[in-house]
Amino acid sequence: MALSHLAASASRSSSILKPLSSALSLRRSISGDNSPLTVETSVPFTSHQCEAPSRYVETNPKELLTFFRDMALMRRMEIAADSLYKAKLIRGFCHLYDGQEAVAVGMEAAITKKDCIITAYRDHCTFVSRGGTLLEVFAELMGRQAGCSKGKGGSMHFYKKDSNFYGGHGIVGAQVPLGCGLAFAQKYSKDETVTFALYGDGAANQGQLFEALNISALWDLPAILVCENNHYGMGTAEWRAAKSPAYYKRGDYVPGLKVDGMDALAVKQACKFAKEHALKNGPIILEMDTYRYHGHSMSDPGSTYRTRDEISGVRQERDPIERIRKLILSHDLATEKELKDVEKEVRKEVDDAIAQAKESPMPEPSELFTNVYAKGLGVESFGADRKEVRATLP
Repeated sequence: MALSHLAASASRSSSILKPLSSALSLRRSISGDNSPLTVETSVPFTSHQCEAPSRYVETNPKELLTFFRDMALMRRMEIAADSLYKAKLIRGFCHLYDGQEAVAVGMEAAITKKDCIITAYRDHCTFVSRGGTLLEVFAELMGRQAGCSKGKGGSMHFYKKDSNFYGGHGIVGAQVPLGCGLAFAQKYSKDETVTFALYGDGAANQGQLFEALNISALWDLPAILVCENNHYGMGTAEWRAAKSPAYYKRGDYVPGLKVDGMDALAVKQACKFAKEHALKNGPIILEMDTYRYHGHSMSDPGSTYRTRDEISGVRQERDPIERIRKLILSHDLATEKELKDVEKEVRKEVDDAIAQAKESPMPEPSELFTNVYAKGLGVESFGADRKEVRATLP
């Protein structure tokens, strides 16, 4: 099924990809156009304890072209990370996000950098959506000084405080209580901002998630819990791990919304709705129905617990980039050649960033002792025999 049905604002027509007016049949400059478009999502929102938002999403050609470029960049970045890992330039854990890009770009389109995002270890694309650079991504993945965490965090611990991105977390589900703590700070400070705490379907059964949700509901915190349901917790299908895989209903007394997480515009609409709700009424759960193309991590081929036909079927029918591409082409907002040129530019950007990252030096050995304790405490590090002082931590 196509991503969405374009509709005229006045008539709310649901004809698939139908131009809003004759003016839209003229191809716009690929550099950007803010002329309004209204898009009807092909899959309706499913709600729990709340009214579902409108299926009609306001957008414009510039935003659609930006979505295409950003998701193409993320896809290429993750594919390049796969190659670097296989070349042993990236070590340790590495979890790729290809297939789930619509969640990152749609969420960012609905909020501001004053809102907080905290997520689990599949964090590369969320970092980029918050304004992180490709150099910071690849340098961090390869353990170099130019990385966003100075080469000391690796794939699972990206971080960008100036954009209120609080990481990448390796402990399953542990970021959710931290996210609710961020929401508490926002309410205490009367900032009129919200926190999006992302987790996967594999983490949805964690007890700490329910404890954090309970206190958030008691205190009406502006916390939005986002379950990125890619249907497999590591290699375990959701139906084998959860008696009730309707994660948007898991809050019971907390409202929830199920969203097509492969549709960037549906994600944008849902996140806008959730932010407005959370500021007025407290927490809400968003379940993003999405899919990852790679395995859980680089040690997982991703084909032992699901068929290749299943993966190719999702690529053909629901791929978030192809959906936006079809939308752009059907409205003559850009030509096929122009979109291919964008993909070529993106490939070059990624290649250039990798080359730069390789030039960045490894952290100094003394960096092992930094960012551990507060500065100036005079904490000393001893050797294994507990007799010889090896270093005084800065």
